[in-house]
Amino acid sequence: MVSNRPLFAGAFVVALTSVCFVAAQEVKVQKVQPALPDQQVQQAQPGASAANVPTYRAKQIIGSKLAIQGNASAGTVDDIVLDEHGNVDYLIVATADGQLVTVPWDAAVYNADKRVATVQITPDNFKQVPTYTAQQYPVYSTPAYRNQVYQAYGLTPGQARRAVRRTLP
Repeated sequence: MVSNRPLFAGAFVVALTSVCFVAAQEVKVQKVQPALPDQQVQQAQPGASAANVPTYRAKQIIGSKLAIQGNASAGTVDDIVLDEHGNVDYLIVATADGQLVTVPWDAAVYNADKRVATVQITPDNFKQVPTYTAQQYPVYSTPAYRNQVYQAYGLTPGQARRAVRRTLP
């Protein structure tokens, strides 16, 4: 039987095995102590400065209260919308009357300890923000909807996020 494999293939496998064996001998194992339940483990995100970069888990945010100017309660965070890059784009807030309101993440200041997202909008202006129900969600990514929602909070779409991206290495 004639093989179609090149003759040097066997030598390559022997050389590769030798390199892997040498590399494996140089690996050192370090014992890692498990974190105690009351210790917080903080890890930096790749490409970001470890200082001043808050990170949150979705379950920390969902169920949080939304406060508006005057420390008035406006509802509860029911869902989170991510953009095509995986960034938090909107908070979806359920109001007391069963309506849903879209809140740009860029408009909110989140306090993880108190589980409260605060938005600087007056109660009267908050009543003017477009609402919808769980049976008919808007298309969040359309420019018209995005502009309408951001303008309701006194923002320009993408303005704050671009500024953050520019400051990261």
